[in-house]
Amino acid sequence: MSAADRLKGVETFVAVAEAGSFTAAAERLHLTNSAVGKAIARLEARVGKQLFDRTTRRLDMTDAGDAFYRTCVRVLEELDSAERLLAADHLEPSGRLRVDMPATFGRLHGMPALLAFARQHPQVTPHVTFTDRFVDPVEDGIDLVVRIGGADAWPPALACRHLGNEELVFCAAPAYLERHGTPRSFDELLGHAAVLYGRADGSTGPWTVRDGARPPTRHHVEGRIVLGQAEAQVAAVEAGLGIAQLATWLVEQRIREGRLVAILPALATPGLPLHLVWQRSRQHAAKMQALVAHFAGTLHIGGDAPAPASG
Repeated sequence: MSAADRLKGVETFVAVAEAGSFTAAAERLHLTNSAVGKAIARLEARVGKQLFDRTTRRLDMTDAGDAFYRTCVRVLEELDSAERLLAADHLEPSGRLRVDMPATFGRLHGMPALLAFARQHPQVTPHVTFTDRFVDPVEDGIDLVVRIGGADAWPPALACRHLGNEELVFCAAPAYLERHGTPRSFDELLGHAAVLYGRADGSTGPWTVRDGARPPTRHHVEGRIVLGQAEAQVAAVEAGLGIAQLATWLVEQRIREGRLVAILPALATPGLPLHLVWQRSRQHAAKMQALVAHFAGTLHIGGDAPAPASG
């Protein structure tokens, strides 16, 4: 069997795995259902494994099929990368680029970085949304997602780059500390008014505290005021209503300007990770490579060194 024939079977298998049915894959590949079914049958016979569990209602990959899919995706990506590298040297980033960011982080940090990118690449047309839900880049058709928090493992169709972990600090307004004193320990801190984050179901976010080398512990406290938005918390703290535990990226400028004071620095605690997440199928486009490189150089948080892209 020629290499071309083997690759054709692999492309058909990947299309079925991603489309979830022979019919949808056939439409994508401009083939008949019969041709797709025969290609999968020949592939299963060649590898000696059943790749799909078939019923009248659904099509699922077997464990062997899932492992084979991951390998096939890497092979096809490497082939695609080799072809694109031959043409990439003279390509100027251009075209529409859909980006999604967390609302507050995006406004404070993402937008300045994106505007600088847009000035550098006038042929790129960014379409930017700001959402605090976890969007699915594939399902929602997003090119690049800036995500705070997320899974330990990403689906095979996605690539990611870790840009550090946020750090959580306790902070208060100078006027509040003048009236109530500065706590010198966590026990003293518990006696102060707390400005807490609240969810729609009525629950509140706990204070998370690191004690030496031990894992951080979570403490549920009573709130002087409970707010469901991070910038609203900052406003309440700045107004002198109490102490809050907030991400440094949210308050660092106010701390530098003296509008807020970081207290009990020994209790500063690692928070959620910051990732760039994008579709592997789009990662070799010049506009994507340029944006990932730009964001990786401008959107670090916390003290962690940026990691290379996964996969």
